[in-house]
Amino acid sequence: MTTTENATTLQALARRVEVLEAEADIRRLQARYMWLCDTPIPEYGVTGDEERIELVMSLYTDDAVWEGVGEYYDGQFGRAEGADAVRAHFRSFWGEKRDPALLLNAHYLTSEQIYVDGDTADGQWIHMQPWLFSDGTALLRSSRLNNAFRKVDGRWLISRTRTENVFVAPLPAGFASDHPSASVLMRP
Repeated sequence: MTTTENATTLQALARRVEVLEAEADIRRLQARYMWLCDTPIPEYGVTGDEERIELVMSLYTDDAVWEGVGEYYDGQFGRAEGADAVRAHFRSFWGEKRDPALLLNAHYLTSEQIYVDGDTADGQWIHMQPWLFSDGTALLRSSRLNNAFRKVDGRWLISRTRTENVFVAPLPAGFASDHPSASVLMRP
């Protein structure tokens, strides 16, 4: 190989490594978001919803958009533009006490596709989420995610969360009999 060919090969390899690292960072970022949205929150030491919301918001750009789309989620979630509106969206979900209370939900991601283009990227997933409530009812929710990411000061952040319902299915009574009231997994 000539010096020029070696340089070209090294540049191509460096670009491939950059893309792989970006994909890994985005994968961890999306998983962290889902982790922080679980109930009970598995993040050790987080004692309240306001702290949870600020941890979630640290994953977003200042101009982020969070939106539900399609015939089911458009009316349920709407669209929040900018950090203050996205924060308000999360406060409306976690800040309000509901009856029946949500005792447990867990987020599972499948069918991942991540496309990196320099300092921006798009990612798609299918999401499954069981919900257990204090009155014994339960449901299984599934949605498609079409999210955007941007590298800001060397760190990947979420610039858009976009979700569309696939289905919501009631689960039989007693679907899950044993579940924690608090997570201790990450306790030192």
